[in-house]
Amino acid sequence: MHKVDDLIVWKKSIQLAKEIYVLCSKIPDNEKFGIIFQIKRSSVSIPSNIAEGAGRNSNKEFKHFLGIANGSCYELQTQLILIKELNLTDSISEIDILIEQCVEIQKMIYSFKSKI
Repeated sequence: MHKVDDLIVWKKSIQLAKEIYVLCSKIPDNEKFGIIFQIKRSSVSIPSNIAEGAGRNSNKEFKHFLGIANGSCYELQTQLILIKELNLTDSISEIDILIEQCVEIQKMIYSFKSKI
């Protein structure tokens, strides 16, 4: 088992999820059950799966949940690109920063998985 609050990748993914919630408040309400629902779900899934994996009994199980977290991170990146391309917010530079954070987390997860 790993102590989740010692994991930098978990801390960064928590921060990313918080920033996604802020971004969602800037997206039109008519997307509440569309992209907003999906983007919130995938952003929360990243730290949640890292935490679930950290609490498992083996490194093999942990790697499995890191893989799921990474998939959610790619899903989130795709949704951010869609928000940008559909012009659902004026916060284009903010979205670019969030996409960069996704890429950083993806790299961290990949690196972490290879070290376990």
